[in-house]
Amino acid sequence: MTGPDPAREAAAEPRVAAAPPASPTPPATAPRPTVARPEPASLGRALVALLAMELRLTARRSENLLVMFGVPPILLVFLATVPFRGGGSGAPGVAPLLGPIVAIAIAAAGFVNLGIATAYERAYGVLKRLGGSPLPVGVLVAAKVVAVGIVVVGQLVVLAVVALGLGWRPTPAASVPLLVAGCGLGLLAFASLGLLFGGTLRAEAALAVINGLFLVLLLLGGVLVPVAALPDGLRNLAELAPVTALARVVEAALAGGAAGAAGASGTAGGPVVPADVGGELLTLAAWAVGASIAAWRAFRWE
Repeated sequence: MTGPDPAREAAAEPRVAAAPPASPTPPATAPRPTVARPEPASLGRALVALLAMELRLTARRSENLLVMFGVPPILLVFLATVPFRGGGSGAPGVAPLLGPIVAIAIAAAGFVNLGIATAYERAYGVLKRLGGSPLPVGVLVAAKVVAVGIVVVGQLVVLAVVALGLGWRPTPAASVPLLVAGCGLGLLAFASLGLLFGGTLRAEAALAVINGLFLVLLLLGGVLVPVAALPDGLRNLAELAPVTALARVVEAALAGGAAGAAGASGTAGGPVVPADVGGELLTLAAWAVGASIAAWRAFRWE
């Protein structure tokens, strides 16, 4: 007999599967802090931020500041003291010039300043970036128009100070609501024209065309020559221009329809300013609406 075979006994024993090695316990981690997502700014805050930016950019454009705050007071002082306007023998004084000068000042702010600035913002790609942002287009346009409105208020203050220094005094019958309505419609009309030209022409072309048209406005607006003294063709064209309508509304607002006030529609010491300027207000409203629609349809971001 032979003894037990260890190999057979080991094979006969049931095999027990080896337990897998225990996985190490992951170290305890601190909970992640909850980060609040930044909420988008409200439309009001966005408007205020854009408005502040527009005013800063306007303050840096020295050539536009000269046109807006330098040219109108200089014209007022020169034409009120020198016997030039209308070819008369004496200086016309301040009152007949305030309406046309105010109209030219608003045209300089809304048409020249805004139009040229918008054209170069397009050329530099600024408007393209703003147009691709979540910012609504209406907020961008509103900021530009409100900035021009603030500039216009500053222009009116400067012109009033200069006129008072030249001896002008407002009449008790002056109509502030009519002045605000006329300047507001004129501002919308010229700002819309500025956006139309600045949003469609190349920067160089916009610079030349807008400055050229500004010189035409000086002629048609009754600043250098009263509208009544213009040739028939130019006078008919001036009757349709927004600068003439704005000048007459400002004259009527400052004079209150008082007799003896000469305006852009007459010569120095000539016809009285009409108390009813409803037609001129409609003309300004038509220009504002028409130019706004044209700018909305034709405006290009780049």
